[in-house]
This record gives sequence, C-alpha cells and structure tokens, in this order.
Amino acid sequence: MKIYTRTGDSGTTGLIGGARVEKNSARIAAIGDVDELNAAIGLARCASSAPDLDRELKSIQNWLFDLGAELASPTEHPRQHRAIGSGHVESLEQSIDRQTAQLSPLEHFILPGGSELGARLHFARCVCRRAERSILELNSREPIGDEALAFINRLSDWLFTAARTANTTAGVMDVKWERSGD
Repeated sequence: MKIYTRTGDSGTTGLIGGARVEKNSARIAAIGDVDELNAAIGLARCASSAPDLDRELKSIQNWLFDLGAELASPTEHPRQHRAIGSGHVESLEQSIDRQTAQLSPLEHFILPGGSELGARLHFARCVCRRAERSILELNSREPIGDEALAFINRLSDWLFTAARTANTTAGVMDVKWERSGD
C-alpha cells in the first residue's frame, strides 16, 4: 500500500463512504485536532513510568482513533459510524473518581507543570480543549453524536486528573498558581 495517493493534491480529502471535502473544512479541522491530541498523548506516553496510567492512555489513544473515524463518517451516509458510546464516558468518569480518591484535595488553581509526564498530560489537556472546540464548531453545522461530545469534554477532565496523578506518583508537587500583583 502506497502512503501517497495524489487524490488530495487539489486540496480535498475523502470521507468514509467516498465523499470528498475540502481539507480546510470544519470536519477535517476536527479530525486533525483529534489526531494532534492523539499525538500529544503518544508523546506523554514516552515519559510515562506509571503502568496504570500508561494502560489507560493506550486505550484512550485507540478511542481517539475511533472518534476520528466517527468524525470522518458523515451523518447523512447510510453507513454512518458511531464509535464513541456512553461506556467510554463512564470509563473516564470511573477512572477520574479512582484517581481523585488517591490525590490530595484541590484547594487552589494549579499551573501546567510538575513532573515531565504531568506537564505533557497538561499539554495534551490543552490540545483536547482545542479539539473539543473544533468538534463543537462542526456540531453547529452538522450533528455529532452526543456521546462523542461528552467524551471529548470528559477526556480533558481526565487528562487534568491524570497530570495530577503523574505528579503525585513522581513525588512532585503540582505547581500552585500565585496571583500576580497589580
């Protein structure tokens, strides 16, 4: 299989079902931001020495690939693909609850940073929020599944919690925000 097809040279790309769309469309922007999020999580995994977090990150990467496939499947297509379900959201929530039970209470705002893994997870959280904004933009034009919308929102919460978990596991304090003087 060749990596290049030349079919995108004119600025369009194919969707599931064969339709072609402009590469700068809202749909492709959302797919691209989800892909970038997946890459950011892959980069975080390179710094991971926490087997439990790494196992969850690997699952999340697969789910993000599924989400990309869902976004590449227009709702009007008869084979429209819904890959993200309520079980994905519930899994993230259960993990957040498990992790939170092991963390010190959050009593102040924190800055992205701490351990290398923690900082990378905070970065992935920021990319996740951008992906969420792109998906919401697409949803304002063409409906996206409610579960996909809930999933991407909950994932940013999970990444925040996982960054705190990574810092705690590494014995590094979260970086407390200190208000600047006027």
